[in-house]
Amino acid sequence: MIVVMSPSASEGEIKSVIEWLHEHGFEVHISRGKVRIILGVIGDKETLFDLPVEALEGVEKTVPVTHAYKLASRLFKEEATVIDVGGVKIGGQNFVVIAGPCAVENREQLLETARKVKEAGAHFLRGGAFKPRTSPYSFQGLQEEGLKLLAETRAETGLGVVTEVMAPQQTELVAQYADILQIGARNMHNFDLLREVGRTKKPVLLKRGFAATIDEWLNAAEYIMCEGNYKVILCERGIRTYEPMTRNTLDISAIPLVKGLSHLPVLADPSHASGKWKLVAPLSRAALAAGADGLMIEVHPDPSRAFSDGPQSLKPDNFATVMAELRQLVPILGKEMA
Repeated sequence: MIVVMSPSASEGEIKSVIEWLHEHGFEVHISRGKVRIILGVIGDKETLFDLPVEALEGVEKTVPVTHAYKLASRLFKEEATVIDVGGVKIGGQNFVVIAGPCAVENREQLLETARKVKEAGAHFLRGGAFKPRTSPYSFQGLQEEGLKLLAETRAETGLGVVTEVMAPQQTELVAQYADILQIGARNMHNFDLLREVGRTKKPVLLKRGFAATIDEWLNAAEYIMCEGNYKVILCERGIRTYEPMTRNTLDISAIPLVKGLSHLPVLADPSHASGKWKLVAPLSRAALAAGADGLMIEVHPDPSRAFSDGPQSLKPDNFATVMAELRQLVPILGKEMA
């Protein structure tokens, strides 16, 4: 249930309502909007509906929430969430680009890529230190050494770091190095991991599972948020369909749909969606036109020699061309580069 407080409700009345709900065994999450304060109440809904919540001083109305996710819902927070990461704002009218190699391979590869993507206008550097691969014999990442290289590269270039955490026991280590913790598609249903990253209070980029419904995706976000971490960024990276010509199928319709259902920022990953570097530019334009708050793009100085995902990686000069196109389109479509 959502409890909407009156615009004239005092802090004392708000505190009293929260304490009253706690006394009755409910968990309360607060959303402070521009006009009014909304309380997200979590607990036994049958009991809650029987209580005289609307009779409490300062309460304007109560709104039942029919779907399972509550904190991620627009009902809980009407205004779009804007997440500040090192001075770069994600969400709202801002458009951000995260770029870099699929995997951290060595210092030279990472630094060269970081310098090039920053020069082209990227806001964050992506790079995998821990690599979940379909085959156990494929490159699994440099692990902590890769995290150290990402931190060194951030110190030199100023780009914030986005990197994946794969298991709950890795979370503390990765959080020491990363500015944004990425949850990959394979781990969207790893609920222990979602709760663990929720406890870090670090921004989390949550990729949609390749066979996940939108409802499941938003409920995965709820696992993070119910631990008190509201800094969640959603990323549509394509879903698995019957079409074999692309690696996945980018669900463009999910972008405006989710932005209507949720206040959380929504990015798109055209690289993983297509698996083909030539499709990255048109899919990037399509995602922007659909209302995406940003993009995650794979870039490698020599894709033919990449340890992973070379066919979908842009060369730095191609990435610069995509960024130049986006800079022209962003203001036309009502956004501004972060």
